[in-house]
Amino acid sequence: MRIALGIEYDGQAFAGWQCQKGKLTVQSAVEHALSRVAAEPVRVTCAGRTDAGVHALEQVVHFDTKVYRKPYSWLMGTNTALPEEVRLLWVRETSEDFHARYSAIARFYRYVILNRQMKSALFRRQVTWHFHPLDEKAMQEAASHLIGEHDFSSFRAQDCQSKSPMRRMHFIHVRREGDRVVIELCANAFLHHMVRNIAGVLMEIGSGKQDPVWAGEVLKARNRKCAGVTAPPDGLYLGGVYYPVHFGLPRHPIFDNLPENASRHAPSDSL
Repeated sequence: MRIALGIEYDGQAFAGWQCQKGKLTVQSAVEHALSRVAAEPVRVTCAGRTDAGVHALEQVVHFDTKVYRKPYSWLMGTNTALPEEVRLLWVRETSEDFHARYSAIARFYRYVILNRQMKSALFRRQVTWHFHPLDEKAMQEAASHLIGEHDFSSFRAQDCQSKSPMRRMHFIHVRREGDRVVIELCANAFLHHMVRNIAGVLMEIGSGKQDPVWAGEVLKARNRKCAGVTAPPDGLYLGGVYYPVHFGLPRHPIFDNLPENASRHAPSDSL
């Protein structure tokens, strides 16, 4: 049978999602815990790999097994064996045609900026600290230039292995919550470092160093050198993954207004 899982994790203790020899990763921790419950080796496939220091509100994975356990047993048994920085949120039996990566319609990321004079003693690695005041309205105006289907070459890492830079950005929302500025982005897929590079551009604009139209100019340049710095990983969260309704998986409310065919042009090498 094929099992799908929703996973929350604090990425600061890990060298990213993907298994790496000699390093602690989220994938290795999850596979180790699941294997204990299954009493046999388990290998998982995720919706999108996250880098070192990046967190997840809801990563989605699947795995295949011939071992029968009730969903509650998978959930509680695995959580007992996981480090405290990682927790399963839900477990569902699903159809064999479900694929955590390739069945995804869209992905949602959240980037959280602590915008005040002092760093936080409590959230040192859960937010990105930005000293200079940010104008969230200017950042939202800038973000409007990135909506739609575009070549996002200016916002991809130099070592990005995606075959195509084309991505469809469904929305970018920028809002202030007290001393925090929150950026929420939803696209059919993301390039390597795409969210962090967009956040870096928006912070430059929010700080008053560039005008909002600069975001569109960077996009049209299709040149990574035009986009400025990559924002730190600390404030980045994989927020959720959107799948066709027939798979019966939990869905974040932020996806409520997306159409079921939103992934018609989703690339096969999606992140």
